[in-house]
Amino acid sequence: MDGEEIIGRLLSEEGRADPYPLYAAAHELGPVSAAGPNMVLAVGHREVNQVLRSTAFHVPDAALRERWEEGYLEHSSKTLLGSSILETNAPDHGRMRSLIASVFTARRVAALEPAVVAAVDRLLDELAEAGADGGPVDFMDAFAHRLPVGVICELLGVPEQDRARFRPLAADLTAALELLPSDPELAAADAAADELSDYFTELAARRQAEPTDDLVSALVQTAAADHGRLSGRELLANLVLLLVAGFETTTNLLGNGLALLFDHPAELAALREGRLAPAGLVDEVLRYDSPVQLTSRISLSDELAVGGVPTPYGTGLYLLLGAANRDPARYAEPDRFDPRRTDSQPLSFGGGPHFCLGAQLARQEAAVALPALLARFPRLAPAGPPVRRSRLVLRGYQTLPVTC
Repeated sequence: MDGEEIIGRLLSEEGRADPYPLYAAAHELGPVSAAGPNMVLAVGHREVNQVLRSTAFHVPDAALRERWEEGYLEHSSKTLLGSSILETNAPDHGRMRSLIASVFTARRVAALEPAVVAAVDRLLDELAEAGADGGPVDFMDAFAHRLPVGVICELLGVPEQDRARFRPLAADLTAALELLPSDPELAAADAAADELSDYFTELAARRQAEPTDDLVSALVQTAAADHGRLSGRELLANLVLLLVAGFETTTNLLGNGLALLFDHPAELAALREGRLAPAGLVDEVLRYDSPVQLTSRISLSDELAVGGVPTPYGTGLYLLLGAANRDPARYAEPDRFDPRRTDSQPLSFGGGPHFCLGAQLARQEAAVALPALLARFPRLAPAGPPVRRSRLVLRGYQTLPVTC
């Protein structure tokens, strides 16, 4: 297979369900290979990391998409995300990110740990009640979705009575991030973008009038105090992004992590008994089965090359994060799940200017939740085959039935 065929197969149902054999085939082509006209495929850890950290390669922003992506302006899901830090380049990206980072601080995230512990305990109580008759319970529905949405909504300041509505909206909106979403998926993504925009417009107005101790209030006040740093449209787009990114990937991290522990009972026992560091487990889950599998960049110079492969102006780069995390040139036995690795540097949260702002929070939630889950339920076991979501970019489970 060449790079173009590998991308085509990754977009198939079979490829989305298990991309790792295709990643292995891509590694055989080299760390970087051609993937069709004006496209290259990067799977080497060093090469993907290089591109992520380079400001010479741009994310596909609104201006680039308007020029090269037919129908871009017709989809509110795409244009909304295109106004956020996810899909902007310098200088706009730095202008917005520095403001958001000034309120979404490591100290604020660390201060959330008691709230995370309390939320985990509450959800474990509810999981115990749901599984009290010995019947199966869907871990994704009962826990993996509900924990991160509760935590990010607590951080943002979303009232508790509003939180349940966000799970289906986020699932619909994130379809716009996939490589080739279907027309029905895009229609649902647009509807979700419109509803989320309306919600945060109203919430931002309320927090402007009556601020509280939350991230929405802090961002609204900071933006108002420094006119020009963040437009109303940018504020809205980044609030939606923080919500969606704040729990969609963490949900996948929790589900992928539990499924891997079921597949590796010795590691499950070690974590339950305190013989395995939760942080090491989380790092290995991120490496071995990343919640985010792919991102992209565009070359805007004829002078650029990656891994010895020229990437002249207009070349698109598929950066396969999931493949880079299993690069045999970077990791010994890359296809072996080993939470005791001491050299793990997964690229699951990206790198460079676009490194995920929520990485610390996602790690914190998983490191608290998975040991607590196993401690609470000594006989926790799978209750049937899990079902994967049919996504390539965001990899996770639709259902993961368990007995408690």
